[in-house]
Amino acid sequence: MSLNDRADTKRRLVIKGVGAALTGMATGYPVVSGAQSSYPNKPIRIVIPFAAGGTLDVAVRPLSQQMSSILGQNVYLDNRAGANGVIAAEYVANAPADGYTLIATSASFVLNPSIYKNLKYDVLQDFTPISALMQGVGFVVIVNSAVPANSLQELIALGKKSGNNMTYSSPGIGNTIHIASELFNQKAGTDFLHVPYKGSAPSLNAILSGEAQIGIMPPGIVMQFIRTGQLKALAFTGKKRLSDLPDVPIMAEAGLNDFVFEGTWMGMLGPKGLSPAIVNRLHQAVTKSIQQPALKQSWASGVSGYVADGSTPVEFAKQLKDDVRRYSDIMKKINIQPS
Repeated sequence: MSLNDRADTKRRLVIKGVGAALTGMATGYPVVSGAQSSYPNKPIRIVIPFAAGGTLDVAVRPLSQQMSSILGQNVYLDNRAGANGVIAAEYVANAPADGYTLIATSASFVLNPSIYKNLKYDVLQDFTPISALMQGVGFVVIVNSAVPANSLQELIALGKKSGNNMTYSSPGIGNTIHIASELFNQKAGTDFLHVPYKGSAPSLNAILSGEAQIGIMPPGIVMQFIRTGQLKALAFTGKKRLSDLPDVPIMAEAGLNDFVFEGTWMGMLGPKGLSPAIVNRLHQAVTKSIQQPALKQSWASGVSGYVADGSTPVEFAKQLKDDVRRYSDIMKKINIQPS
């Protein structure tokens, strides 16, 4: 090859490299270097802060299967329940920032700074947002089938009777179910007693067994029991009726005006310092997974009350920041003090 040919080849390679860089800038995704393009080369752990069988677990399990196919590595779940998600979050905050330990969590993540005074991590500084997975559209007010209430107003009337000893369950202190239930207590003028459990599944089982009587829960985990008659659905907290429960009124239709609570979200984060290239790879795997018919079907049948998201890391970071402030204001309103 002549010197001129070599020079032309070099110029073409430079132009090609610049073109690739410009393409990355235009799409908003960084160009992955050769060293980082090998990611992932071993299994990826997604830590779930709640017990198996809850809404988050039900949503992320099929997502992990799709991500496994897209990334070419096993993506598996690690349920580490306890302390409203603090145990799992602390574990991931201290994990290596290599993309092999992630957390899929819910809005309890941004609630915890308003609940616990001495968290060993900062939710906005010690994690790398990847994507919001799903956004909630509302919760269902449900009661055990033995409760003598067939409407929201009848339930409120029971709650106002002297000597009322009815209880509502939640997956723990300070989660969105707890908040929605306390907001309901305030708005309705009732005094139902809160009984926290370690996760959504134990909380639901308490209502099914009659140990607790009331719940305000995501539709996905209660739908089958509403259909079998084990639970009665009295109202929906979203802005409009849920398509899966078309006969269940929203709160205003049920007689409780100005009460809208759209529930929680689900999102994925990594430890602080996760490289932009790895974040991009994971975000692309999430968005591609969400587009797969198998996952759409799984979420449609098992995660009612949510809509798929797939927001960018920047968008998800803004949601986290906004929610920390918003939920702090709500916690003060319902007089839940950090301990």
